[in-house]
Amino acid sequence: MDLETLRTQCLSCTRCPLHTTRTNVVFGQGVPTAEVLFVGEGPGQSEDEQGLPFVGRSGQLLDKYLFAIDLDRNQNCYIANIVKCRPPQNRDPLPAESEACMPWLREQFRILQPKIVVCLGRIAAQRMIRADFSVTKEHGTFIEKGGIWFMGTFHPAALLRQKQNKPDAFADFLALREKIGQVCEHTY
Repeated sequence: MDLETLRTQCLSCTRCPLHTTRTNVVFGQGVPTAEVLFVGEGPGQSEDEQGLPFVGRSGQLLDKYLFAIDLDRNQNCYIANIVKCRPPQNRDPLPAESEACMPWLREQFRILQPKIVVCLGRIAAQRMIRADFSVTKEHGTFIEKGGIWFMGTFHPAALLRQKQNKPDAFADFLALREKIGQVCEHTY
């Protein structure tokens, strides 16, 4: 199966109640050969309206960070979320919603076979790295699991609210660039 076939299947998903309030499924965006996968928790209002991940104000900030380290969602990375439908009022996804949606992300993961996964925010990091992962204490640290490097960093939306964390987040992206140079074959 390829990403487009999986996306087509995902667009009609009714596995959890979030499908009843969505405008669009936010499957993911990027290149199918991406060695670097970014994972957030779930779409917000702008993402739900456009059907694309990280397109609102936080997405604009993410794109600036990506640009600074020579990444581009249309050229050499992939962006997805734990849940593919917007939780009402942008609340955290409920455990049952995350669980219902994880097969989609697992299949994206299987198709992409990333070498590096960057978890954007606490929810994604705790789901993909470790249940007690602390972004404020462990951001920018690479953890190897099954031959894949995982790193948690601040969610761009959190950086818009807590600007004092922007230098630390930028340092995480600089560390990411270095790790890409070490383990990726064709990202740069």
